[in-house]
Amino acid sequence: MSAFSSSSSPFPRSPVRRAARALAMLALAGQLAACAMFSSSKAPKPRELEPNEARFAASQVWTAQIGNLGNIELQPLVHQLSVTLATASGTVVSLQPTTGEQLWQARVGERLVAGVGGDGQTFAVISARNEVVALRDGQVLWRHALPGRSFTPPLVAGGRVFVITAERALLALDADNGALIWDRPADDEESLALQQALLLTAVGDTLVAGFSGRVVGIDPDTGTLRWEASVAVPRGINDIERLVDVVGHFSREDSSLCVQAFQAAIGCVDARSGSTSWSQRLNGAVGVHGDGQTVYSVDATGRIQAWGRHDGHQQWLSDRLQYRQLTAPLRLGRVLAVGDASGWLHLLEGSDGSPLNRFQTNRSGLRIAPVYAGNTLIAISNNGTVYGFRPD
Repeated sequence: MSAFSSSSSPFPRSPVRRAARALAMLALAGQLAACAMFSSSKAPKPRELEPNEARFAASQVWTAQIGNLGNIELQPLVHQLSVTLATASGTVVSLQPTTGEQLWQARVGERLVAGVGGDGQTFAVISARNEVVALRDGQVLWRHALPGRSFTPPLVAGGRVFVITAERALLALDADNGALIWDRPADDEESLALQQALLLTAVGDTLVAGFSGRVVGIDPDTGTLRWEASVAVPRGINDIERLVDVVGHFSREDSSLCVQAFQAAIGCVDARSGSTSWSQRLNGAVGVHGDGQTVYSVDATGRIQAWGRHDGHQQWLSDRLQYRQLTAPLRLGRVLAVGDASGWLHLLEGSDGSPLNRFQTNRSGLRIAPVYAGNTLIAISNNGTVYGFRPD
């Protein structure tokens, strides 16, 4: 990702419209969260696990404790030889991935709803008070009040902190002092918003965000639209069924960016030309991952599917882990890693989805997708225990 140069070009916004949309989102946030998960009284019984044959040799090499995650929208930040995590109680922790050793810790002093963004020097999280909180050298550097709620970890790049709000507005802030550089208001009239992290990343010199079934490319200097590509079209008879925001867990290979539109579709776009490569209908919510040839998805029932990255053709489908409430997948060489709500970390064969090995973390469960850093596969359980695994 290339650095963004610094510039200022503020965008006007409508306080009345913004406030009305925020109130609508808050009133229905609980209902939306319920739609994204299985009801405990109606959930089908998780599929029984097959005997573990351990066809891929790996071992747990370390554990660390960061504190209960709570309900934070956590996206672990991997930067060089560090993995930075956050908890809902306000703790931000950076770990050395090969050993699990704590590199630094900061306490924000208030509850957090999303994190962590960072560039290795400046780190940013979103507080429950609707503020962006920037950290540097383990200390709070500045706070910036947002015009509405956000559940997406900020993106820190090129001396700026980029934020997308739940109502789909975009802001750019100065990483040194939190000053507003530009503000792009939401450009749609949808009354509901997803209480989940949305797509926010950078490809080359373009800021890329996702909402309302679209992936958009934004000029990071001015906030102006460069291109937009559709992945899903809102359908349904009510606002909840029509909610198709693009969720935050994505797969990027060069300019190919593959994403999940909430409960609607998966697809890939060319972030250089701004064109849609392909899109396939799929009811899911956790996001995708992949490599240069294949994209992997998890649907709402826990079926894992592999798709050709360049043409969207389905390569295989596995229901071995159905109804186990899976995390987003992670592709590592031949291995596809995915966690479940019972605390199992599953290693699958990327070519056909067959089991390779599995490890029990703890019964608080896994809802955060595993990450890879320092030749170590890292799983984060809901109770805040972090596990490191490496091939034998």
